[in-house]
Amino acid sequence: MNKKRFLLGYVRDNLPRGSRVLDIDIEDLDFDGVDEISVRYEYGGDNYILLLKGDNVAPQRLFSAPIKTLKGTMWGYINNKGEFVIKPVYDNAFDFQSNELAIVSKNNYWGIINKQGREVVPFKYDSISEFSEGRAVVIDKEGFKVIDERGTVITNKAYNYIGSYSDGRAVFANANEGGNYIYGYLDLEGKEVIGAKYEEARDFKEGKAIVKIKEGQYALVDRNGNVINTYNHAFVGNLGDGLLPFQNEIAGKYGYIDISGKVVLEPRFSLALPFYRDRAIVNVSEDYINKYGLIDKRGDYIIKPEYNDINDLGEDRYAVGKAIRPEEPFVGSIYAIACVYGKFFTNFIYNTVASYKNGVASASNNSYTFFIDKSGNIARNLPMVKGSGTLEIMDGLIRGIVDYRTIYFTKDGKVIWRQNIIIPLNKQYKVLEEKYKPNKDYLVYYPQVMGMDNKDIEKNANDKLKELSGVKPIDENAQLDYTYFGDFNVEFFKKNLLVLEIVGYLFYFGAAHGMPSKAYPHIDLVTGRFYELKDLFKEGSNYVEVLSKIIGDEIKNNPEYSYVWPDQYKGIKPNQPFYTDEENLYIYFEPYEIAPYAAGFPTFKIPYSKIMYIINTEGEFWRAYN
Repeated sequence: MNKKRFLLGYVRDNLPRGSRVLDIDIEDLDFDGVDEISVRYEYGGDNYILLLKGDNVAPQRLFSAPIKTLKGTMWGYINNKGEFVIKPVYDNAFDFQSNELAIVSKNNYWGIINKQGREVVPFKYDSISEFSEGRAVVIDKEGFKVIDERGTVITNKAYNYIGSYSDGRAVFANANEGGNYIYGYLDLEGKEVIGAKYEEARDFKEGKAIVKIKEGQYALVDRNGNVINTYNHAFVGNLGDGLLPFQNEIAGKYGYIDISGKVVLEPRFSLALPFYRDRAIVNVSEDYINKYGLIDKRGDYIIKPEYNDINDLGEDRYAVGKAIRPEEPFVGSIYAIACVYGKFFTNFIYNTVASYKNGVASASNNSYTFFIDKSGNIARNLPMVKGSGTLEIMDGLIRGIVDYRTIYFTKDGKVIWRQNIIIPLNKQYKVLEEKYKPNKDYLVYYPQVMGMDNKDIEKNANDKLKELSGVKPIDENAQLDYTYFGDFNVEFFKKNLLVLEIVGYLFYFGAAHGMPSKAYPHIDLVTGRFYELKDLFKEGSNYVEVLSKIIGDEIKNNPEYSYVWPDQYKGIKPNQPFYTDEENLYIYFEPYEIAPYAAGFPTFKIPYSKIMYIINTEGEFWRAYN
């Protein structure tokens, strides 16, 4: 191969799509360990310099990584040595995709950067989907739109909904006069190639998609909207291996029809998923006790219908789940590994199993997370990590997200980067993250303050922080009726005042949703005192009435708080939950207290300038940070 041509090809692969090379300087064209390539290129009307270094100019893979800071958890990107190449300045950061672009967020807005850390898309969107077929879906105040890889909006208007691209088409929807969504399809240019006329629309696959024309009628259409066939059934599912799940009546049994509409398997299942590689997962439950099985195209059982759930792991493997509590299937499953022919390779021993990739899958039990091979055995040549989560092999490194923390290591188990557990506040004070996991379903990360002069005061403060965080006796071997996860962030620090945000999420198995919780301890790092809301104000100031009126006026006059139930708000309590920063007091309410669950924690920002006349500026609380 021509060495120079190889290097030029490599350079082009490392430049943004649509860029134009202006000048290139390659040291050591003998190619024996090229040290450096300097490229000047034009992109989007601006000129840039790209410097590539390393033995044989090996391409650099970047990995998203979070650290805890005074500003909360921040994300950046490390190289395969564990060094930050793009500084951790983002609120959130997803992996770089094959187009060498990454979706990141700042100040509650999303944008896109390239591998040089430059903005390709400004931080202006409420959300951005992953790229699919060179397109991403963005949401702003106007609605859903589509952008290309340069960040250019290619749709000529906003929609109520746009799905990801599949087979050159993306489902879109707008609401009609009755408020119901009507669906159609966009092409890769963002144009409406099939107008909005369906009650439902599914993704295209191999040039075909199922749409709902009206109640009791579905159709299979091609990429231009031409009808291949129609089906007069209450429900028709997605096409798979030439067959479609269907129901003759809503809440009735499921069977399968072929593309022509001929019934291939009569309705006899309580749930039927699309076929994939001549197998389909079905359920024959008659009540709340699941009975999942695996069938072939004749309807014969490959795996008997007697399991709590079955998950397709790819590569001809399934995770077959047996209920932890048979009488309460919603508690979850313990899994065995089986193959496409119904052979079981393991007993029911795994708590979680992810999809297979290149012959291995991430799995976990009560104590560890590890890889298993296609026989369901632990892959002893790959690392094992204590805790519950997932492992993923990524270009020579393994990423673990275990017990909600990120770690990177080599295939031989050498750790090259892990999330920090110490947050420095200044030269004297630090916050240490401690972990409490007495049970597989109970996990708390709680803060401990370090550096206080009086160690007895420090211990008392830390004991209180443990209690506030949910550290309490939990039976190691008990099967709990719930899961609980607790964590914390530094909300504010100045002078002697440390404000921590302690969060929790309690989820009872079988519930519609969990219940979040928040607390903001305000700790004086000199005295160890935990300040309450009343400590901010002068005695006799009637701060409850003053703050209640300010919040009541906001609810009444500010459209931002239109979600609040006006009749439910009765003012604040003397010990109302709150937190502070340098310029504001924040008063918040629990979910359901004055607004729907979806509203989260309704929060009201009150600038000190509006209430300075009642603040005790000579008090310990105020002077702790002023």
